[in-house]
Amino acid sequence: MFDKILLPTDGSEFSEHEVERAIKALSDDGEIIILSVASKLAATTPFQSKKNIAQMNKGFLQEAHENVDHMAKRFDNRVKVRKMVVTGIPSDTIVKVAEDEDVDLIIIAASGKSGLHKFFIGSVAEKVLKSTERDVLLIHN
Repeated sequence: MFDKILLPTDGSEFSEHEVERAIKALSDDGEIIILSVASKLAATTPFQSKKNIAQMNKGFLQEAHENVDHMAKRFDNRVKVRKMVVTGIPSDTIVKVAEDEDVDLIIIAASGKSGLHKFFIGSVAEKVLKSTERDVLLIHN
């Protein structure tokens, strides 16, 4: 059993499979941290509208909040759940949050929104596996 589990979500249907595994792996008084990483765009040329980029970033942040809220609803009141939204690069941010929060386990879906073929590990999951020293439970979909 694990005391602190990081459960990253991108809002895809694949991340929903993580919930059942997290409940089974969590100790009785453990905590689940649901994390969604919002992308952040920056203007790279003078022709890009800062207003449009700001609006897109606002949308990414809103979507990330919706993702954690949706997943949190899948847990009953007996499970201690903390929601977290961070802006950044998904794989790097997941690894950093896992370290900062000193989690015992990261549970991540093998495929997410990238739409990669079901037999391949998603790029975010693969980067997390290669970049962390934390235990990782990879959920194959």
